[in-house]
Amino acid sequence: MKIKRIVISALILTCGFTAVPQTSKKALSAHNKIHSEQLANAKSRMDKNVITNMLREDIAKKEEHTISEESSKMISDLLSEAHRYIGRPYVHGAKGPKAFDCSGFTSYVYRQFGYTISPSSRTQYTEGTNVERNDLRKGDLVFFTSRRSGKNVGHVGIVVSADNESGDFKFIHASVKGVKVSDFEGYYLGRYVGARRIITE
Repeated sequence: MKIKRIVISALILTCGFTAVPQTSKKALSAHNKIHSEQLANAKSRMDKNVITNMLREDIAKKEEHTISEESSKMISDLLSEAHRYIGRPYVHGAKGPKAFDCSGFTSYVYRQFGYTISPSSRTQYTEGTNVERNDLRKGDLVFFTSRRSGKNVGHVGIVVSADNESGDFKFIHASVKGVKVSDFEGYYLGRYVGARRIITE
């Protein structure tokens, strides 16, 4: 009888001990599930925040670069004026309208619309506001080094069209071959310095 009680007690203890791991596994599984859900919810909130911030930045960026209808019309007229001088010869130090050097050309064209900018390309590079290449728009001034300027600004032109996705653009300028429209390629690729915006409103 005593032996029977001992055996029964042993069985009860064995069953009790084997039940603990099963309970622990269920609890662990439930905890992991809750943890996974919490992570998913946190990620969802983070994703929403990231998307919201991106949209806000995009809207702010568009608002920053939006110009008035009046300024847009002025830029269009400015480019039409610039195109009038295509073919005019390049003469170092010439300020137009019969001949131009690069900065003489840009300062002359802008002056026709009430904007006084320096006849020096290096000084023009300090005027207006800075513009990233992927934010260029028509009318912006683009600057390059030249064969004689070393690493300093030595040439300038006016953007006539821009592809903000690729960063490519076309610009009108007084080159050594006269006033012409050029693509941002070849010679100019490695000489690009930066851009400035004169008409900001």
